[in-house]
Amino acid sequence: MTRKTGTAAERVFVGLGANLGDARAALASALDALDSHPAIERVATSSLYRTAPVDATGPDYLNAVVELRTTLGPLDLLKALQAIEADHGRQRPYPNAPRTLDLDLLLFGQREFDDPALTLPHPRLHQRAFVLEPLAQIAPDLMHPRLGRLRDWRERVVDQAIEKLP
Repeated sequence: MTRKTGTAAERVFVGLGANLGDARAALASALDALDSHPAIERVATSSLYRTAPVDATGPDYLNAVVELRTTLGPLDLLKALQAIEADHGRQRPYPNAPRTLDLDLLLFGQREFDDPALTLPHPRLHQRAFVLEPLAQIAPDLMHPRLGRLRDWRERVVDQAIEKLP
């Protein structure tokens, strides 16, 4: 990873999802795009999980979570993620619409950040099995700045169907 002098890399977690087109290929391509960014280093990648849409309709999703290190700030990382989504044909016709690729910035270190474009930590990450399960796989002791240990929240989403894929 390219680092500016004196700039420490931040530990961040990004959720990946897709439920339109070839979702598996879209997620693989998104990982390649993250790997090619000079200010982003991929540290860990969860397995793929199949989940039903939450608060939405459409086909099942394929989901994963990645741990990254980056020297980008939160809004610059968000712009990079949205550019990757756009390159994959992501459209936003209405809230929770099916998507060719969805990249959600979940946690940015222990920062709390509230901007019209971005809220950190992601305000619903603790309510989603498709986030909590892959997070538990790659960072079992991960702490949320307000909610504590995230693995403790998994029991609250056991009613959400989730299948780990080979």
